[in-house]
Amino acid sequence: MPTRVLAYHKPVGEVVTRSDPEGRPTVFAKLPPLRDGRWINVGRLDLNSSGLLLLTNDGELANRLMHPRAGIEREYEVRVQGGLDASAAGKLLSGVMLEDGPARFSKLAAVADRKEGGSNRWYRVVLAEGRNREVRRMVEAVGGRVSRLVRVRFGPAKLPPGLPPGAIAELDAKSVADIVRAAKSC
Repeated sequence: MPTRVLAYHKPVGEVVTRSDPEGRPTVFAKLPPLRDGRWINVGRLDLNSSGLLLLTNDGELANRLMHPRAGIEREYEVRVQGGLDASAAGKLLSGVMLEDGPARFSKLAAVADRKEGGSNRWYRVVLAEGRNREVRRMVEAVGGRVSRLVRVRFGPAKLPPGLPPGAIAELDAKSVADIVRAAKSC
């Protein structure tokens, strides 16, 4: 069975689980059926986050991509209420202590083309791991508050331009090969 990978633009309000006891919509409800096997999510995005969620029919690939040792980069656009001052940004790059250990962004930059009125500011951040609500907890650790969080990249896979929330795009053979290669590098 060939490896397949889907890019799903997860909207806010959907959960990344097969069924939800609270009856909330789940990302799996919109996926195309598989003749053999099942779709496996590569990581998660919380209820209030949106953006790129990869799904594959290859469980071994999913496990390799999610393993902390792999160091697969995840890139997000994050809107912070009131923005971050230079001290907070420096701490996020050098590392902050969370209850489950130290964490740091490998990159943090203001997003110049996403300006809004008021004091909210957008940043592009990169992590090499994917702990639960890590971006939100890191920003909170320096006194900030995330008001929006959008994953735009997972390893070599980017959120396809123009893919609306709730839509799916199956990755082509070259993109799947790039993902498999990234997973094998660990």
